[in-house]
Amino acid sequence: MRRGAAAVAALLCLGAACLLGRGFDPRAWLPLRRGRLLSGAELARYRGAPGDPGLYLAVLGRVFDVERGRKHYGPGGAYSGLAGRDATRAFATGDFSAAGLVDDVSALSPGQMLSVQSWLSFYSDHYEPVGKLVGRFYDENGAPTEALRQAEDAIEEALKFQAESEQRKQQFPPCNSEWSSAVGSRFWCSKQSGGVSRDWTGVPRKLFLPGSRGSRCVCVRTTGPPWGQPDSSEHRDRGDLDNPQLREYSGCPPLAEQCVLRQ
Repeated sequence: MRRGAAAVAALLCLGAACLLGRGFDPRAWLPLRRGRLLSGAELARYRGAPGDPGLYLAVLGRVFDVERGRKHYGPGGAYSGLAGRDATRAFATGDFSAAGLVDDVSALSPGQMLSVQSWLSFYSDHYEPVGKLVGRFYDENGAPTEALRQAEDAIEEALKFQAESEQRKQQFPPCNSEWSSAVGSRFWCSKQSGGVSRDWTGVPRKLFLPGSRGSRCVCVRTTGPPWGQPDSSEHRDRGDLDNPQLREYSGCPPLAEQCVLRQ
C-alpha cells in the first residue's frame, strides 16, 4: 500500500511538473478567495465571455463575483462595460464611455460619492466579494492607499452633510408652492408639506443658508421651544420664528399659513 501511494504521488508530481513546464499557472484553477489580490490584467480576464474563468467587477478596488447578474453584466448586457475592471466613476456619473469607465473619483461631488457608497453597499449585500484589485485603491500587499482613504473621507463627509440636510428638512420642511399668471406666487404650509409628516402646520418663511446666494420657502413652527431645545423651560413659546436664518415674506401676515405674492 505504501509503495502504491508513493507511485501515485510520483505520478501527480510528474504531471504537475509537465504542466508547469508548459507555462501553466496553478492559481488559475484555485477558486478566488475573499482575500486574494488581483492585478488589472487578471481582473480583465473575468468578463464572462466564452472561455473566461468568471464574471467580476470592482468598486473602489473591491472585487465582486457578479455571475448571478450575468444578464446585466455579461456580454451583451446593459452594464457589460463594468465587467472585468474597476469603473467606480461610472457608477456615480452614468458615463459608460471609455473615458467614464475609470476608477478616478477624485473630482466627484458629495452626492456622487453617496452614489458610490450606495453601489458598494449593494454589491456587498447581493454579491460575493472575492478579493481586492491592486492599483489605485490597494497596494501590492492589499493595504489601503491614500486614494482610498481620501475617497472614504469624502464619503464620510457626504454622509454627514446628508444627515444635516435631513435634520434641517425636519426642522424646516419645504413649503407647498404654485404659480399662476392670474394670482402670482402662492406659498402655504400643511402637516404634510415638503413630504414631512408632523403634528404642526407652521408658517411660510424665507430660509437663507450660509454660502447660499438665494433663499427657499420653508414652514416654521410657531410654538414651543426652539429646535434642539426640547427641555428648555426658558423660551418665548415661539418655536423657531426667531431663528436668524429666517426672513418674513413682505406683505404677508406674520402668522398666516399661506402667502400670496402678486406680480
